[in-house]
Amino acid sequence: MKLKILIIDDDMALCRLLKNNLEQEGYYVYTCHDGVIGLNELQHADYQLVILDIMLPLKNGYEVLEKIREKSFIPVLMLTAKDSEGDKVSGLRMGADDYLTKPFSNSEFLARVSSLLRRYTLFNTTNISDEYITVGRLSIHKLRREVHKDGLLLELTAKEFDLFLFFAENPGKVFTKKQIYRGVWNDEYAFDDNNIMVHIRRLRKKIEDNPESPKYILTVWGVGYKLDNMK
Repeated sequence: MKLKILIIDDDMALCRLLKNNLEQEGYYVYTCHDGVIGLNELQHADYQLVILDIMLPLKNGYEVLEKIREKSFIPVLMLTAKDSEGDKVSGLRMGADDYLTKPFSNSEFLARVSSLLRRYTLFNTTNISDEYITVGRLSIHKLRREVHKDGLLLELTAKEFDLFLFFAENPGKVFTKKQIYRGVWNDEYAFDDNNIMVHIRRLRKKIEDNPESPKYILTVWGVGYKLDNMK
């Protein structure tokens, strides 16, 4: 069965190019050119990845992303024509799993797509045991990809869940940013420290009582991060 990808971008020429390249890799691809139509399409079809431009008519990419995250943890790869750190950080903070700045190479684009889909399908396969991991007041349901705190469901993005599960399966072990990138993004480290730090900061806001004084994901200065081995 082909994996389905939705592209939401008002650049029709770029959409045709990306669609053609993805279909050559064996994916099913549907394109739409404004945020409203894109959200409507997501309500009526099951997709495994959304490729989302920031600059869109009717609803911009941030607004579309916000609506997606209200109901779904589907991976979202954001595209931006602005080489601005602020745009990238804003997208990550709102729930994007990765980003690319235009123009980008086809090889990098396909690598990012493959990495996101690999993580998504890996954690949504029926071969994963239906079990919980308990960390302090938090519980992780691996098959359902859910995290509960004191019995209440936390709204984590796909990448936030992957990141927390990575730590939870290795409690007490200190990981460098390079090891985290390889383990969670399943890709070679590209010195993208900001991407990792933004995701950890965003995850802390959701799982910690006080994100400024974390009790779960701890910073090991000069080395990296670890999950406190709570009993």
